[in-house]
Amino acid sequence: MIEDRNKIATWMMAKGYATGHGDTIEDLLNELEWQVEEREREACAKVCEEMRPSKPEYDRRFYDGCSFSAAAIRARGQA
Repeated sequence: MIEDRNKIATWMMAKGYATGHGDTIEDLLNELEWQVEEREREACAKVCEEMRPSKPEYDRRFYDGCSFSAAAIRARGQA
């Protein structure tokens, strides 16, 4: 079991994930799940921001909608 836990921890670190206080395989997998979800939320929020017009004056409602969407996506990680 310790060998398996170490393999998972090594893989996580190699992929840029933190292992937290992963005393068990389940702890490591829970930590990994949280980090993957966080990265996915951030990627989605960035897509919303990239869709905003370069200047809000071009289409204020679309600009605001993209900004609000990005903020809402990020807020889900805070709940």
